[in-house]
Amino acid sequence: MKYTEIKNTGIKIPPVLFGTSALGNLYRALDRDTKLSIVRECLRSVDGPVVFDSAGKYGAGLALEELGGILSELNVNPEKVIISNKLGWLRRELTDEEPGFERGVWKNIHHDAIQTISTAGIISCWEQGNQLLGADYRPRLLSVHDPDEYLAIAGNDPGVRQKLYNDILDAYSALFNIKKTDKSIAIGVGAKNWKVIQQISKDVDLDWVMFANSFTLFRHPKELIDFMTELQKMDIAIINSAVFNAGFLTGGDYFDYILINREDPEYSGIFGWRDSFFKICDEFSVSPSHACIRFGMSHPAVAAVALNTSNPGHVKRNVEEVLNELPEEFFTAMKKRGLIDEEYPFV
Repeated sequence: MKYTEIKNTGIKIPPVLFGTSALGNLYRALDRDTKLSIVRECLRSVDGPVVFDSAGKYGAGLALEELGGILSELNVNPEKVIISNKLGWLRRELTDEEPGFERGVWKNIHHDAIQTISTAGIISCWEQGNQLLGADYRPRLLSVHDPDEYLAIAGNDPGVRQKLYNDILDAYSALFNIKKTDKSIAIGVGAKNWKVIQQISKDVDLDWVMFANSFTLFRHPKELIDFMTELQKMDIAIINSAVFNAGFLTGGDYFDYILINREDPEYSGIFGWRDSFFKICDEFSVSPSHACIRFGMSHPAVAAVALNTSNPGHVKRNVEEVLNELPEEFFTAMKKRGLIDEEYPFV
């Protein structure tokens, strides 16, 4: 398994990172034994340090809490794990029947979360995240989470947007102050809107970036491909996440974390694309997940993919699909039938 070193940090990451949103009860609540089995399988599946990607947003801190607790219960050597904590969402008391953020997505959680991006806000998120993880398991990959959602608050007001963007830059100043005390920390960004990552990369000396829902079989604009090549030239590691468009490309009901319906005319084209995709997968005896994973890794700038599962039995399969290539003829057929851009050069 090939590891990629993140510049100037000594951190080496494998080609697969394990997302932890399922530990935060994404879409459905998992029992403790299932969560423990998921983490145990992740630890078994990678020879070197295992990377877990988490965030205060995941279940309003539940994912961090469960991850730290399970690692401690399994008595895992802290040197055997690398934790990514995407900062910007702070746990708070739940005062309603369900949390106020991403309604309908997180199940059976007992806290709410608010987005707080500023110097003080990021420090609070970092301190809270460390507390939830426990003293033995401190994150080494730190980032500002969902800066695109934060900027969206401005609507069409450029003045408000600039103020919010300055908040994001202040948050990064706080992260770099943390890094001054520990050179082994790597600073990055995680967002769904890759253009916001592009903007931030011009103002912040990033070590890594994480795209979500951006570079997938279904969506891979040329402008993004060119930007990824630029990041490679700058030696900025790319982690590709949500390569299933939040589960839709493998048969789920959520597309980019939004529940959609085949009967809704707005989504007929998306369902039609998936029907055609599944047909080609059947013809070549290829699993949809394998196709999504291998395409998501196809750009040479991608150092790793982050994969999340709520099924312990899928962990090993996911790792195998990361490591095993697909026949060239499969992607050729995808291009011929208009499901992949014919000009995409890496498959």
